[in-house]
Amino acid sequence: MATAVSGPHEDDRAPLSETYIHTSSRTLIGRDAELHTMTELVTAPPAVLLLEGEAGVGKSRLVRELLAQPAVAVRRVLASSCRPLREPFPYGPVLEALRAVGPALKSVEPSPVTGVLCPLLPELAPYLPERPGDLGDPAAERHRLFRAVRALLAAAGPVLLVVEDLHWADEGSRDLLRFLVDAPLPNLSILLTYRREDLDGRVPLGSAYRPPENAGSAVIRLGTLGREQVGTLAAELVGQESVSAGFADKLHERTGGIPFVIEETLRALQDPAGAVRADGVTARRLLADLEVPVLLREAMAERLAALPEPAVRVVRAAAVLNVAAGTCLLGTVAGVGSSVNDALEHALRSSVLRETGDRRYGFRHALARQAVYDTLSGPQREELHARAVHALSRAEPVPLVQLAEHSRAAGRVADWLHYGEQAADHATEVGDTATATELLRALLRESAPGSDDVDRLAIKFSVAAVGGTTHHDASTELDHVLADRRLSEVARGEVRLCLGLLLLRQERALEAGRAQIELAITDLRDRPARAAVGMAVLAQAHVGTTPIAESRRWMRRAEDVIARSGNAEVVTELLGNVLPARVHLGDPPRARRHLDRLLRDPRSMTEQWHVVKLHGNLADAFGSIGHHTRAREYLASALRTVGESGGLPYLATALQCTEVRLDWLTGHWDGLAERIRGLPADYADLHPVVVELSLVLGSIAVAQGDWTEAETRLRAVGVEAPDESFAPAVTAATAARARMHLARGEPERAVADIDNGLAVTRSKGVWVWAAGLVPVAVDVYGRCGRMADAAEVLDEFTAAVRDRDAPVVGPADSACRAAMHASRGELDRAAAWWDRAAAGYRALPQFYDAALAAECAAGCRIGRDPGKAESALGAVAESFDRLGATRDAARCRHLLRRLGTRSPSNRGRRGYGNELSPREQEVTRLLERGCTNREIAEVLFLSRRTVENHTAKVLRKLGMRSRSELVARPRD
Repeated sequence: MATAVSGPHEDDRAPLSETYIHTSSRTLIGRDAELHTMTELVTAPPAVLLLEGEAGVGKSRLVRELLAQPAVAVRRVLASSCRPLREPFPYGPVLEALRAVGPALKSVEPSPVTGVLCPLLPELAPYLPERPGDLGDPAAERHRLFRAVRALLAAAGPVLLVVEDLHWADEGSRDLLRFLVDAPLPNLSILLTYRREDLDGRVPLGSAYRPPENAGSAVIRLGTLGREQVGTLAAELVGQESVSAGFADKLHERTGGIPFVIEETLRALQDPAGAVRADGVTARRLLADLEVPVLLREAMAERLAALPEPAVRVVRAAAVLNVAAGTCLLGTVAGVGSSVNDALEHALRSSVLRETGDRRYGFRHALARQAVYDTLSGPQREELHARAVHALSRAEPVPLVQLAEHSRAAGRVADWLHYGEQAADHATEVGDTATATELLRALLRESAPGSDDVDRLAIKFSVAAVGGTTHHDASTELDHVLADRRLSEVARGEVRLCLGLLLLRQERALEAGRAQIELAITDLRDRPARAAVGMAVLAQAHVGTTPIAESRRWMRRAEDVIARSGNAEVVTELLGNVLPARVHLGDPPRARRHLDRLLRDPRSMTEQWHVVKLHGNLADAFGSIGHHTRAREYLASALRTVGESGGLPYLATALQCTEVRLDWLTGHWDGLAERIRGLPADYADLHPVVVELSLVLGSIAVAQGDWTEAETRLRAVGVEAPDESFAPAVTAATAARARMHLARGEPERAVADIDNGLAVTRSKGVWVWAAGLVPVAVDVYGRCGRMADAAEVLDEFTAAVRDRDAPVVGPADSACRAAMHASRGELDRAAAWWDRAAAGYRALPQFYDAALAAECAAGCRIGRDPGKAESALGAVAESFDRLGATRDAARCRHLLRRLGTRSPSNRGRRGYGNELSPREQEVTRLLERGCTNREIAEVLFLSRRTVENHTAKVLRKLGMRSRSELVARPRD
């Protein structure tokens, strides 16, 4: 009946640590299987359970969780732990546990042999028989003591004996526990915990463990925390809903997934709540600057002190190398020659080092390495780093990054500059912008290159920074670079240009970014092709509220350079902004010249960047004006190139964002909100990405009636600060928010939104982007009796988009005319125009807009052709259901119920048992948001009594006792 249960692999499961800054973690993460096994075992005696795991992995926390289980809590628990005493008291841990057995002896008469325990357990003397006489034989006395302990446990009823930290037990205690384990009592379950690496001979009970016969038995080995669980634990410990993927990855890398080390690391952060939102590069820097926790440093010092000198030298060499290394490299750097194998064996046996695979050896986690590294003096470090440079310079392929780091640490400035720049160039070429920027940042700050070197390194750093996703730190660094007086004017222009690009991606920095780019154009006046890059950026009309005339001025200047250039790479780079800008504006196809001059076969990472940027920007532009098929084609091309390159992190993120918006526009909503909900926090450094994702999330929330989510997300788009956002997204968000206010019965707020949105449109002068706003504006103005305003908006829109190449304006114009006729009470004409709008939206395709138009058409026909209207409303409800627009679907079905019609539903009539029905899932989503029954009833067009019934069923099926418990539960 014995089983061996291995703990989770480091990427699969996670233990939980015990305490943190303000409160201990409430949730046991990733231990369900182990806890289930332990509970079943200890509640079915006789049983023996061995729980092993390295220091800090969460053994004690798991034991406490076990003892809190209802099935275990009814048993008598006798618990103690071993301690690293210099002169241990024989049998001390077991005797300590037995002190709590007294109450169980009040109604029983223990065996006479238990009397030998009176001197050892005086607090139990009132319950024990008289002490028998001495036997005169130490071996016999010892055996009689063991029998007495066993008899005492037998008299105590159902007992769980817990002894923790068995690796510190004295020999006598191990023998006594072995005596109890070999033939456990029918009423006894035994749980022992230990660290295998600290056991003498690596065996917990002094000899090889064999499961006892006729007893349950298990050996559970607790693994470490995986990357996903590191993020979960970190978020809970600092009181955040989630952490960034980059922070979770770097925290896992630094701590090895050991909960105690994670906890201590988070405790040492100056601003843990802010740090957990950092990207990977920033997180690595934050974590690298932390000191090693005191307990970990002391534990490592103890282990080093127990090693022979050659082993210590190998461990120090491993700490300096900072990556897993083979025996030859370790021996060379350590200077131990042929004795490296013996030295390495000692280090492995003590668990200071571990084999990482492929006959390489290193530390369990970065903090363990740092703890050893900190024991080295300055001269020792320099010598070992110099040895590493000498050894690695002969490796194939040459490890440039490692050579750069070791040269830097050894004080070899020339080598540091040489290897560092080579490593940065290679990282840039393969798309590893994070490594490139970190290397170049350090070279600029810490080395002392000449003016030519400063120009070259500054330009390389700024270009690499633009390709990455860490922009606040990079823009701050570029400010430092610009302050360097050694920088030439041309180099300063290049740096300003890149700084401007970075600022355009940051929140509340659009104007500052445009200003930097204008300065760069001046600095680059003798480099027209490079100055034109800045002009092409300023030609992008969607940024802020800059009037279109200003953008067209820059567009014409950039196109003059394109016309004169004979370089395909230059043309492609410039068209990457100019051509999408023309598409965004709906300029006719004849304006999109120069397409035959594009770079056809990109080879270098730079050329691939230009092509991907062009195709990605075209995908975004075509999608915004309704050319969705062409948008998909360009997006597929860009994604294919990114996939082949394996780099271009910023462009990869931007393409992901474009794909999300296309999915939203074309009605591919299935799982979309769930997939992207956490991304705005992950990409908080990239304002354009946050804006686009927030627009999608906010718009879906409106369709689902989640008003709180919608308000939060749409505000993040910039509806209240359009100068610092992007006009197409602002107009779309304004339309969504106005629809939300209408749905909530707040026409005044809807009018305010429309007025603001139209002000942005009129200031910008691009009415193509208002194709989603103007129909809502006409409807809102008509409802509020502002017919003159409605007519004016329709006339402005019609005149402005008449010659535009933008398929979305056709159905939008039909929707405007339909809303106008409906406001005048001309329902037949309104219905016809709504039909036309619905057909136009379906052809794009934009299925959500098509369903809204079809619903309005049906509404116009209710009084004239109720049969046709009811049939249409049922079909529209099904369309909304397929999209996931639950609030809209509920509105249609509510109207059908008022008309006395049973609406068709894709929910079916089957019973759902313990599963949540679709309606219950909708209620659950709103409950999780903290909505009241009244709010849920209003959103789903249900009675409050019906909502109460659904709520009760949801809580019962989820096994929860209250709404607050549902709100607090972790969600994917």
